[in-house]
Amino acid sequence: MASEARVLEAYALRPEVTFLQRLRRGTIDFIKHKPLGTFGAVIVLVLIAMALVPQAFTTLDPNKSILLDRYQGPSAEHWFGTDQQGRDLYTRIIYGTRNSIMIGFGVVAISSSIALILGVVSGYYGGWFDTLVQRLVDVGIALPGLIFIILVVTSLQQIPVNMRIVLAVGSLIALSSSRVIRGASISAKQNQYVEAARVIGASDMRIIFRHVAPNVFPILIIGASIQVGSAVLVESSLAFLGYGVQPPTASWGRMLNEARERLVQFPHLAIFPGLVIFFTVYSFNMLGDALRDVLDPRLRGSR
Repeated sequence: MASEARVLEAYALRPEVTFLQRLRRGTIDFIKHKPLGTFGAVIVLVLIAMALVPQAFTTLDPNKSILLDRYQGPSAEHWFGTDQQGRDLYTRIIYGTRNSIMIGFGVVAISSSIALILGVVSGYYGGWFDTLVQRLVDVGIALPGLIFIILVVTSLQQIPVNMRIVLAVGSLIALSSSRVIRGASISAKQNQYVEAARVIGASDMRIIFRHVAPNVFPILIIGASIQVGSAVLVESSLAFLGYGVQPPTASWGRMLNEARERLVQFPHLAIFPGLVIFFTVYSFNMLGDALRDVLDPRLRGSR
């Protein structure tokens, strides 16, 4: 009985061990064959850590102003220099990460949810319903993006500005993303197992949730990883134009805006926030490209 119990216990643990082994092997293969994607993933993890625990990267107050230290260049005391109010630029960049990353992931959550619902339902049912949804999507895509976002941000004053940006940018990105999801849904519903499920009497909702939606998740994940970088760039652009978070809250785009007047005399004010925005967008794009190669069956063989 004891030996039988040990055999059963080993058999019960085997799937978990197999999953961990596959996860470890997949991670090693990803690092080996996708160095740019690995670099992007490392930068993304660092950015998430900065957003969650900025105190681990700096002990200074991002809003502490020392007028005697204004416009100092990079030094051992102030790694990225100081701004026009004597605030430490490195510290403000660290704390600005929270705002950008929260908006980026918020936009992806909104856009992915809307795109999944519109794309899957429209692609699965087709017919007049699909035509109606796609014409509404055409109208939304035809709207000038920046003007639409500014209109939403300036109109919904009773909602926090970060939430306004998330709703505006997320809704706009969802429309174009839903087209990709729709195409994948049309392809997925033509599989034989979907036809078999329909023949045995499975409901439309069961087929959508059990057979169609799981087939578009890889595409959704790939798009989401790239959209985070785009959302960060849009948030920085809005802050640069004065429609983002208001002072004294740290924001990368607002730092660039504040650096315009003294750009020639003190270029470090724009160089470091600009580099952070560049590497953030670059990292998410590289990670998204690597995930596409890994998750897309048509590209899975490419290295």
